Amino acid sequence: MPSYEAIEPVDVLARELGIPEEQIVKLDGNENPYGPASGVQEALARYPYYHIYSDPHQREVRQALAEYVGVDAGHIVCGNGSDELLDLAGRLFLEAHDAVVTAPPTFGIYAFVAAIYGARVVEVARRPDFGLDLPEMTSALRDGSKLLFLASPNNPTGNPLSREELDRLLSGDAVVVIDEAYAEFADDSFVPLVPERDNLIVLRTFSKWAGLAGLRFGYGVFPKPVAELMHKIKMPYNVNVAAQAAVLASLGAKGVLMERVCLIVGERARLSEMLSALGWLRPLPSRANFLLCEVNGPDAQDVWRRLRQKGIIIRHFDTPELRRFLRISVGRPEDTGRLVAALREIGAGVGK
Repeated sequence: MPSYEAIEPVDVLARELGIPEEQIVKLDGNENPYGPASGVQEALARYPYYHIYSDPHQREVRQALAEYVGVDAGHIVCGNGSDELLDLAGRLFLEAHDAVVTAPPTFGIYAFVAAIYGARVVEVARRPDFGLDLPEMTSALRDGSKLLFLASPNNPTGNPLSREELDRLLSGDAVVVIDEAYAEFADDSFVPLVPERDNLIVLRTFSKWAGLAGLRFGYGVFPKPVAELMHKIKMPYNVNVAAQAAVLASLGAKGVLMERVCLIVGERARLSEMLSALGWLRPLPSRANFLLCEVNGPDAQDVWRRLRQKGIIIRHFDTPELRRFLRISVGRPEDTGRLVAALREIGAGVGK
């Protein structure tokens, strides 16, 4: 099986490129450029029990999350990033040769999880505008698929799933897992529907909006019977004490963090306008903290490589449906300035 192609941290990139860390503009991982709330570092510094095992049931954190998303804590399961919860869903529901439906291009972990458990991946390709091919998808689900993995907003395309689409997908027997890693940037969520549906799971993370990617914390909102099973099969100390302290501090600083989310959403619009003005990049509409851009003229991989040489790191996916595209995370205004200046230099000869 192929391994999942992960991104590299700043120190590794700096050594590889021979560029000081402070000169790296990292726009490839959809990370929050503002980092965590200031109270997070304070909470980590004063936490007194690093020598004691963490709460295996994450009770205080789950209660705080329940208040944040508006459901009973019995629906919530915490994980070492939402990736662990995707893996646990595979562990719970899949046997060898079961069918898992995905909608490429999308997050590569979904097919990776299916492969780990020997399941078959049924890929229902998105339309040219990257919307769902709903007739084909519902047909695939009627053929006995166990799981459907969907991101909303989708990574790497940035477009959300509609309520009408979700209702159709939930009408079958498959368990529908909605990955809402970017929900705070979209200001929308399907979490309130979970208590009403027995085959809907919604996953969330603190990696993006709260700037805790390095501490690895995700959570899922499950139907209560499924949540009980997830607690049985997960490792007991899967969320460490530092991550739990950071989550509680982040929820206490929710107002500050949401102000930063607004900054990123505003910068997303500004970045889209500046990229469009170049004339050879077409940013797609996005509800996430990144833009997928079609490259018209230069070779997309060559643009990615030349930016990388300058210490500006974005994402290129070498797959047939995305070969002409680049994914750019939204950074700070100064990051946008360096990126656009470099792209102007690269594109100076385009169309001449």
